[in-house]
Amino acid sequence: MSPSSHNDDPLHGVIAKTVSAIRSVIGSDDAMLHAPVFDGNELQYVSQCVSTGWVSSVGSFVTRFEEMLREITGVQRVVACSNGTSALFLALKLAGVETGDEVLVPALTFVATANAVSHCGAVPYLVDSEPVTLGIDCAKLRSELAESTRVVGGHTYSRKTGRRISAIVPMHCFGHPCAMDEIVSLAEEFRLQVVEDAAESLGSTRDGRHAGTFGRVSIMSFNGNKIVTTGGGGAILTNDADLGDRAKHLTTTAKVPHAWKFYHDEVGYNLRMPNLNAALGCGQLEQLDRFIAAKRDLASRYIKAFRDVDGVSAFEEPRGCRSNYWLNAILLDATHVSLRDAMLKETNEGNIMTRPAWELLHQLPMFRSCPRVDLSQAESIQSRLINIPSGVSVAERHSQIPTRGS
Repeated sequence: MSPSSHNDDPLHGVIAKTVSAIRSVIGSDDAMLHAPVFDGNELQYVSQCVSTGWVSSVGSFVTRFEEMLREITGVQRVVACSNGTSALFLALKLAGVETGDEVLVPALTFVATANAVSHCGAVPYLVDSEPVTLGIDCAKLRSELAESTRVVGGHTYSRKTGRRISAIVPMHCFGHPCAMDEIVSLAEEFRLQVVEDAAESLGSTRDGRHAGTFGRVSIMSFNGNKIVTTGGGGAILTNDADLGDRAKHLTTTAKVPHAWKFYHDEVGYNLRMPNLNAALGCGQLEQLDRFIAAKRDLASRYIKAFRDVDGVSAFEEPRGCRSNYWLNAILLDATHVSLRDAMLKETNEGNIMTRPAWELLHQLPMFRSCPRVDLSQAESIQSRLINIPSGVSVAERHSQIPTRGS
């Protein structure tokens, strides 16, 4: 559907103005949603792995990658993992999630959040989101828990299912930190472990504190589409030294360290990040400040461009936050919901890669029967949100910020 085909529609100009606003920021070139940039020391570090033969799960770059993440986030312990989903699975187990438990997760999240809960043999309990942070609506959830749960022996149980509710998993949507103070307070009130899904929020802070440092344990993802990538990879973060030691032990097949013996003292997991991937990640982490500056500049230009588009606005970071703007998003007014799919079609046919928000978890066949609260706000956000090109290369194409080599 082209803009000219909307001539009989009173909203026909909105799509054209949306495309024009995006083009005013990114120019006329084709634009991916998010693509990695490799123009630092990545090739040098990866080549070093290949030339020395240290390409697998042991090597100096794994240690260096973990140390760099500790320095960036301020957390005490980091354990690099094979991917974000495996990291979240193990983080939940480390937090005490057991088979048959329920775990509170936002319906508005990538499917991996709920998958990790299911891998533990637990049941996702789907909760609503709010429009300021795109994260968990604490006020609504508190009311729900006060009415539908009971606390017995220091644990919270659902009155509806009888199952223990053991943890809450706030997910920092598109890199924007949730209202973590409220979430931590709610968790203390209802005896819940906080396991942060900070997969998308490397470099994001709330009140000066890095995302992923509020809960007992958190995870990050370094998939190819993240702000920093290791190709495929993740990490567990915690300020609990004992939990960090246990994470390291379990991710390395529960092998007891020894110069030559192969002795394993429990059932463990092979969730280690290969040195080859960590080398790529070290080259990426060295450029994190540049990446964030470019993406924040891109976000500010989108925000300015959409001020002149009636009925469409660019999402802005919550107050008190400094977001990495992993993915920029625009939100249609409620009166413009019917235009979302037409906008997606128009932009993608014009080589501007855009995407809707994920299908909400209760709309997926494997999670339809999960317990859930009223999800009207998440449904509204999902129906009106479109992610627009957000990669560093797109950000730097027309930026006034000096780039590498300029």
